Amino acid sequence: MIQHIKYNNKLMAIIIPKEYKDEGIQFFTPPDFSQQLAYMNRPKGYQISSHFHNKVKREVFYTQEVLFIRKGKIKIDFYDDEQNHLESKVIETGDVILLTSGGHGFTMLEPTEMIEVKQGPYANDMDKTIFKA
Repeated sequence: MIQHIKYNNKLMAIIIPKEYKDEGIQFFTPPDFSQQLAYMNRPKGYQISSHFHNKVKREVFYTQEVLFIRKGKIKIDFYDDEQNHLESKVIETGDVILLTSGGHGFTMLEPTEMIEVKQGPYANDMDKTIFKA
């Protein structure tokens, strides 16, 4: 049910469809990814111990982003590092995607609301390379 978009054995994206359901906690990313993505399904009354996160210096080389599709439908085009189109996928309301590597472009197939989460701080012009697909 979880879709892994790969090219040359390199993970480009993970798509979690809205229908996905499991028990407990499931991590979809390996521990070395700079963006961690997990699903949790806990019963009423389950407690996660109160905590805070320690200051830990991390080194991030590439921005990875997560999109939560609140409403709508999007076509995502995937590209290799030489800007060659590889494939397209459609995601819709309730789906989640983690974009991990390679290039990508988006076409809204319906009016769409989404939430994007990625590492910061934002690096302005250094953050991305725009190309004509």
